[in-house]
Amino acid sequence: ALYFGVAEAGQFAAPHFFKFGFHDCIGIAGSVVKDSDFGRIACGRDESAADGEGKAAAFFVSLCRRAPRHPPPSNKLPVELIEKYFGTELSPEQRERFALLYNLYAEWNAKINVVSRKDFESLYLKHVLHSLAIACVCRFDAGARICDVGTGGGFPAVPLAILFPEARFTAVDSIGKKITVVRGVASALGLQNLEAVNGRVEALEGRFDYVVSRAVTDMAELMGWVWNKIERDQRGTLPNGLLVLKGGELAEELARAGRRFTVYDIARFFDEPFFETKKIVYLAK
Repeated sequence: ALYFGVAEAGQFAAPHFFKFGFHDCIGIAGSVVKDSDFGRIACGRDESAADGEGKAAAFFVSLCRRAPRHPPPSNKLPVELIEKYFGTELSPEQRERFALLYNLYAEWNAKINVVSRKDFESLYLKHVLHSLAIACVCRFDAGARICDVGTGGGFPAVPLAILFPEARFTAVDSIGKKITVVRGVASALGLQNLEAVNGRVEALEGRFDYVVSRAVTDMAELMGWVWNKIERDQRGTLPNGLLVLKGGELAEELARAGRRFTVYDIARFFDEPFFETKKIVYLAK
């Protein structure tokens, strides 16, 4: 058994001690620690344990100290923040999937940083709900094909795939480790309508009804990547086209793109202060 002396929950503090005695072996963060006897050390100091046992114990403590501690969110946070705006349309399965996002991203973020650690406690506000703002502008039909360009950790693709289970989503990113996270989250949630692709969107085969993105690049450059991949049709409440989450002053950027965009203020849909400068930029094909 492994015993921790703690000053307060979640903290290690000398002069409390722990005792370890694994007669077989245990795997810690991909490493194997063996112990043939008992070792005893002060937390944070290799005082009385010798050689192998002391080093193993010190290594274990250092891992525990480095491990991210994400306290579980308030029980009401994920459900109430999403249900505040989408509650009337969510099935029990969708509610469960939204509620699972916190722990799934906490686990993956400890391995691969796809959500800023300083913002992690605002996951549902700054990432999940922000992604869902697209649904306030356009509702996707069953069978609609949506490509998320530069998906990062899966935003906006993952929340939208939960909300629109009959639509088909392709989440694309050129960074392989980010796609690993998206695939892991989608698999854990059982999202059969989401495919994660590691690569450049320019090289992606096939065509889509809508392209979505979240502040990946300048609008003119983004259009150069994806405009010829959008089918001219209407598979949702807006004609097929480009839907991009942006923030700040956009006039100069949109002028450079040389098209007539429609800009929606997200603050019209969500009343949290975070959304005061957030926008959705739409361009019909």
